[in-house]
Amino acid sequence: MRRRRCPLLAAVLFLFLLPLFHRHHAASGTDTDTVTLAAPLMGNRTLVSAGSAKYVLGFFAPDPESGRAYLGIWFNGIPARTVVWVANRESPVLGGVGAAALRVLANGSLAIVVVNETDTANYDQQPVVWATPPPATASGSNATAQLLDNGNLVLRVPGAGVVWQSFDHPTDTLLPGMKLGIDFRTGLDRRMVSWRAAGDPSPGEYSFRLDPRGSPELFLYRGSARVYGSGPWNGYQFTGVPNLKSNSLLTFRFVSAADEAYYSYGVVDSAAVLTRFVLDSSGQIQRLMWIDMTRSWSLFWSYPLDECDGYRACGPYGVCSVERSPICGCAPGFDPRFPKEWALRDGSGGCRRRTDLACAGDGFAALTNMKLPESANATVDMSLTLDQCREACLRNCACRAYAGANVSAQGATGCFLWTGDLLDMRQFGKGGQNLFVRLAASDLPLSSSSPADTDGRTKRLVEIIVPSVAAPALLLLAGLCICAVRTRRRRTKEKEAIPLALLRDAQRQSAPFGRRNQIAASTDAQDESLHDGQQGGSQDCDLPSFDVETIQAATGNFSAHSKIGQGGFGPVYMGKLDSGQDIAVKRLSRRSTQGLREFKNEVKLIAKLQHRNLVRLLGCCIDGSERMLVYEYMHNRSLNTFLFNEEKQPMLSWEKRFSIINGIARGILYLHQDSALRIIHRDLKASNILLDKDMNPKISDFGVARIFGTDQTAAYTKKVVGTYGYMSPEYAMDGVFSTKSDVFSFGVLVLEIVSGKKNRGFYHTELDLNLLRYAWRLWKDGESLEFMDQSIADTSNAAEVLKCIQIGLLCVQEQPKRRPTMSAVTTMLTCENPTLPEPCEPAFSTGRNHDDDDEDPEAKACRSNSASSWTCTVVEGR
Repeated sequence: MRRRRCPLLAAVLFLFLLPLFHRHHAASGTDTDTVTLAAPLMGNRTLVSAGSAKYVLGFFAPDPESGRAYLGIWFNGIPARTVVWVANRESPVLGGVGAAALRVLANGSLAIVVVNETDTANYDQQPVVWATPPPATASGSNATAQLLDNGNLVLRVPGAGVVWQSFDHPTDTLLPGMKLGIDFRTGLDRRMVSWRAAGDPSPGEYSFRLDPRGSPELFLYRGSARVYGSGPWNGYQFTGVPNLKSNSLLTFRFVSAADEAYYSYGVVDSAAVLTRFVLDSSGQIQRLMWIDMTRSWSLFWSYPLDECDGYRACGPYGVCSVERSPICGCAPGFDPRFPKEWALRDGSGGCRRRTDLACAGDGFAALTNMKLPESANATVDMSLTLDQCREACLRNCACRAYAGANVSAQGATGCFLWTGDLLDMRQFGKGGQNLFVRLAASDLPLSSSSPADTDGRTKRLVEIIVPSVAAPALLLLAGLCICAVRTRRRRTKEKEAIPLALLRDAQRQSAPFGRRNQIAASTDAQDESLHDGQQGGSQDCDLPSFDVETIQAATGNFSAHSKIGQGGFGPVYMGKLDSGQDIAVKRLSRRSTQGLREFKNEVKLIAKLQHRNLVRLLGCCIDGSERMLVYEYMHNRSLNTFLFNEEKQPMLSWEKRFSIINGIARGILYLHQDSALRIIHRDLKASNILLDKDMNPKISDFGVARIFGTDQTAAYTKKVVGTYGYMSPEYAMDGVFSTKSDVFSFGVLVLEIVSGKKNRGFYHTELDLNLLRYAWRLWKDGESLEFMDQSIADTSNAAEVLKCIQIGLLCVQEQPKRRPTMSAVTTMLTCENPTLPEPCEPAFSTGRNHDDDDEDPEAKACRSNSASSWTCTVVEGR
């Protein structure tokens, strides 16, 4: 009998307690996702979206002491509240969360009202601090507001559907499915506006919005001033954002139509991936991903990233590239508009044409891997092919450049035409697209002329020359053929060696007669400076030479598809010799005076160097105005193509990274100590570390290297060359360089290899730290393993990682005398149990006064320790 009574008793208790459970559930605010006229949202109650319950709507006070309350939407189930939308950011409720309510008014609008504690029932008499526009329908009194599972708060009216939605009014965050752009039918401008500060959601000084002129483009503004542009959309991505491309996690969409123009993104698996696109209060546009394992937001990418992301960094017709120093260069056929400012590394004045356009007879120079110019003065015609686009540009005398408008399909289709100055251009090492810049016929590079341009010029020349000088031309041609045959025979009989003195002669002969003495004097001065006063500085060295015909055949006559890079000296091509050997050809630009100097320097230095971790120079070529260097080809390109590419980073396991660090160290040690010449590289960086087919590192680019006297400890130069982010402070600030300058650059490289992040472009906004100081802070706090690239965390050797971080920090200390020598570094790396000194705070962190009387005890202790005071424990058998 007792067993039969138990179910009955349980049922009675359930029916009795059910109203209590219901009342408690309703009080928590999680029983509904809807606000109606009869059911407002008040105080601490919240709404949770139906479905997966991903979002929460409610009132919050970012600074409780201020008493300001806001209505917001945030992620549900995340420990730290992450707000993605704020309704009343310009008009907070004073009095805190308890004084606020969200309700549907009698006219059908959704409003935030200040609660009157003495009359909570009469809402119509309470102050409204924020409200949506009333719907244009008589049934507005039946309106309902609902929080959807995609984070969108919608206001519905029976018979009219959705009359207002939060997705049309972004704040600082773009969620999947939201649109960033303009509805031309209604004039609605969906833009992102940053918070004023981390605890203040009122509108900040930064905004990110679409400019619909020409080809629509997204711009970041600080107030009314532009600070960054995304580049035009090319059917695949924004040309200024090479990382923005659809993948297994995210999809991207850009629509430009008569009714609206907007950008949006989606998540492939919304249940597994939580992401947000944010404009933070410091002006950074960030993609953040939620990581369940760490219970934190991870930075996926951010922009602006570097100096070249600055709006119009190099002015009209200027091309910015972080791969060179200085970062600004001119497009082909252009020279700096203000040479003095350009020499001082201020490229904002841009460039001007060498030769005015003639309209008839003009052609185009092709620039690869480009962020396309600002598109406000561009027109778009999607019906044209790329060839038709070129013809349309030639027919329009005002046209300055053209490019394909859609590269998502096979080949480029559609047509961008620019009729004004070309602005806000940059060149990437990888990514971007081809841009064709219009030039006068006399300024056209031979290798960049299109077949149609060449055919047209040839036809016109034949029509003019043949009738008048046919016979002399034939005689001249016959003579030239005879001379060419004799020259080729003579070259094949000669030894394949060329003295360096020919470089000087070739330079003098190719210059105008009136300038030859001047060039000769300057060249001799360069020779002297390259050797830093050593005896025998003018001695020549022999280097195998190549015929220009051989190199042309190997590179397909310098065809566009064989081009693999571009530097301040000129382009680099891949080729294959008749023997089957792959080569890389560095071709000196004819108008690059800096490149000529680098050419001579490289021949003098690298021809005498032989080491497994230095790139091997196979020979050179001098033929008239042509000057080329021929290297062994590195099949895996440069280190930065793997290290800073999110898709390729996992290919660099920790074992491979540690091997690369050791190889670079051995190569630098050879330069500083073991080679016949004592050499300081002066431009060590990730893009100058090449990787062979087995991923072995080889140091390249000795164009700015210097030979150092054996009795010298430091030298001074008036012209600082190199790459910011890798230069030591004493060199960047005062022009003082030594072997310790290379040690500093090596330290930066080590920290980049460990972390997978660039020193230039990394900035930890919360801690106000750059990459070097961030590494030092983590090391000081005993959390250095957090600095490691997480893509290799599962396969890394913790002891080796910690050792490399500490060695990197020792190398980037501010005082050169505190940095270890490369011989000490190589020993530290190879020693299994080294006892290393503690590093001091890296350079470029804070200004310091080194007067001992003003230093704090910790700084004095740090300075008193010697960087060379370390021990290595070696275990030996007995």
